[in-house]
Amino acid sequence: MSATATPATSVAVPARASRGLWGDAARRLVRNKPAMLGLVFIAIFVGAAVLAPVIAPYDPYEGQLVNRLQPPSPEHIMGTDLQGRDEFSRILYGAQVSLMVGVVAVAMALVMGGIIGAVAGGIGGRADAILMRSTDVFLAIPGILLAIGIVAWAGRGMVQLMLAIAITYAPIFARLLRGSLLALRESDYVMAATSIGATRSRILGRHMMPNALTPLIVQATLVLATAIIDIAGLGFLGLGPPDPRTPEWGTMLTDARRFLQTAPWLVFFPAIAIVISAIGFNLLGDGLRESLDPRLRR
Repeated sequence: MSATATPATSVAVPARASRGLWGDAARRLVRNKPAMLGLVFIAIFVGAAVLAPVIAPYDPYEGQLVNRLQPPSPEHIMGTDLQGRDEFSRILYGAQVSLMVGVVAVAMALVMGGIIGAVAGGIGGRADAILMRSTDVFLAIPGILLAIGIVAWAGRGMVQLMLAIAITYAPIFARLLRGSLLALRESDYVMAATSIGATRSRILGRHMMPNALTPLIVQATLVLATAIIDIAGLGFLGLGPPDPRTPEWGTMLTDARRFLQTAPWLVFFPAIAIVISAIGFNLLGDGLRESLDPRLRR
């Protein structure tokens, strides 16, 4: 009697195809509801800044004194200020100032901090010691105080404001990039490139830097939120744009503080604009960090 072998049936389980680092990160980001809410807030903020000339119903610099301190109404949905200027129009144009100064300042900080961190982490030695001790000095000073000192020394102006915020946050990027590069020094691919005679500059630019940029992207998003608050804070202290008519959210809060009891809408709407934009970048930054870091996967 011959035994008939019955072939075992195997059930193939389809493996989910990987889309690569950025594809998988984007998929996880889309599934992150707080990050998507932050993206909506950012879209509102950017849309208000870009479309301000189209959406704004009035000139933000001109008003009529007969319409001063009017409460919200169908004609002026956010009321008017002391000069009779439409508050809604000034909020929209204020988003332009915050977006421009914030993005440019963070980009400058990213470049300055990236250069310092790349030299310190890639070269090491005495250059690392000197750059990091200098960075520690700047990190020891509270950011807003450092920005105030720079603007007070350089004078008021949009360029000075961007430079002050950039210098404030550049040490953070330098420290972060240096730490990432130091962690990558012992990686297998770095040691393999070293063993075949690759130069230090080639290893740094070709192998280490591309793998160390992810934390900088996340940090830049988070720093944007703080930079917007710093811009408003400097404007509130009288260190914002030199033209007092400029529709900047911090300056608007300074002008409105006398009317907190009689015209609270002048404080409420600029404050809400600052909160929405800052929360948006914070939520998106947290979502990016969870999406790009495999250890934080939900």
